[in-house]
Amino acid sequence: MTAYDPNNIFAKILRGELPAHRVYEDDRALAFLDIMPRAPGHTLVIPKNPARNILDIDSDNLGYVATIAQRIARAQMQAFGADGITVQQFNESAGGQVVFHLHVHVIPRLDGVAMKPPASEMAKPEDLAAAAEKIRAALKNL
Repeated sequence: MTAYDPNNIFAKILRGELPAHRVYEDDRALAFLDIMPRAPGHTLVIPKNPARNILDIDSDNLGYVATIAQRIARAQMQAFGADGITVQQFNESAGGQVVFHLHVHVIPRLDGVAMKPPASEMAKPEDLAAAAEKIRAALKNL
């Protein structure tokens, strides 16, 4: 398996070298908004420990990322009046992975509203800021 690249975009976000609309952070995980969301509130949850994908992360950290993804999903249901949640996670190029730092997509969904195609449109910064605030506020109510 290919080695973890510490210069991937998510590692740079973790180090503060690139900006992100952060909605949750602790000593083990970070959740931030996707800049090309497939739906409003589309959030990425990543471990702080280096891990390329599900194939090389230890089970304890994988479980923790899943716990935070669940917490984000519950907040999104409240924040966006969502009817459901789509959770996606891709591994290696053949599996659809583009950024090689493990990440879980947590996407709030409304009945009858299709998701945008992947990487199809950059969100406006003000829309991301508003969505991030909604999720942060909902997290406080959980």
